Amino acid sequence: MKKLFLFNIFLGISLLLNAQGKLAKGSLFIIGGGNRSDVLMKEMLNTASLKANDYIIVLPMASEVPEVGFGTLSAQLQKLDPRKIRNFNFAKHDVNDKKWTDSLAGAKLIYILGGDQSRFMNVVLNTPVYTAIHKAYQNGSTIAGTSAGAAVMSKYMITGKQLLDTVYKETFNKLWDKNIEFSPGMGLLENTIIDQHFLKRNRYNRLISALAAHPDLVCVGIDESTAIIVHGNKATVAGESQVIRLANPKELKKTDKGLLKFKQAEFGIFTEGDVIDIKP
Repeated sequence: MKKLFLFNIFLGISLLLNAQGKLAKGSLFIIGGGNRSDVLMKEMLNTASLKANDYIIVLPMASEVPEVGFGTLSAQLQKLDPRKIRNFNFAKHDVNDKKWTDSLAGAKLIYILGGDQSRFMNVVLNTPVYTAIHKAYQNGSTIAGTSAGAAVMSKYMITGKQLLDTVYKETFNKLWDKNIEFSPGMGLLENTIIDQHFLKRNRYNRLISALAAHPDLVCVGIDESTAIIVHGNKATVAGESQVIRLANPKELKKTDKGLLKFKQAEFGIFTEGDVIDIKP
């Protein structure tokens, strides 16, 4: 009996250590879209702590014009840091190419361009590319993204569509139950949902709908020209505008007509330098 008791303690400790070991060593640099100032990009490079032999890989698969997007970004970054920047467009390249995926896993900074988050995930989900990005993050790399590249960070990725409305709108015009569409994202944040272009496109209804759909998660709206830098369960705000945090709705209900309501929730507005709690 005593041996069984000691074994159970050992098993519990082992499981705890394994869970802690899964915490990524890397960082996330999540930009809400819009203009990227040189100051913000320099902060991203500083976050990545690039050494002499480290390299940057850009993943352009969300973009309709991937070569243009890569050219604009690389020109800006090379003003700040002249190191080699590689363009890995897996939409036009074999996702099972081990040479490419090994290089991706070894990149110190991986940057995901904006565009359409579903287009990006259609290329990488359930492929070695997905695995390589996670491996890089676990081993200490910085994973960055803007706009659609921000949305893909979440496990529950907002697609932008309203399920109860066939016409796409940049802003949600309803607070209805089961109206927001999610699809699988990268899952670098399993318990936080990211929305982007937040203040510029007035996406409060969309983020509130996300919170109502997943009330146990944290929902973060990042405005344009603004980023959050994620280390573990903390995120530091950087950039020119604001970040919104929603969490813990109380007495969440829906009416017979499907209208959402709750009594209160955590609501915060944050600016550069502020540190906010998230759930990784």
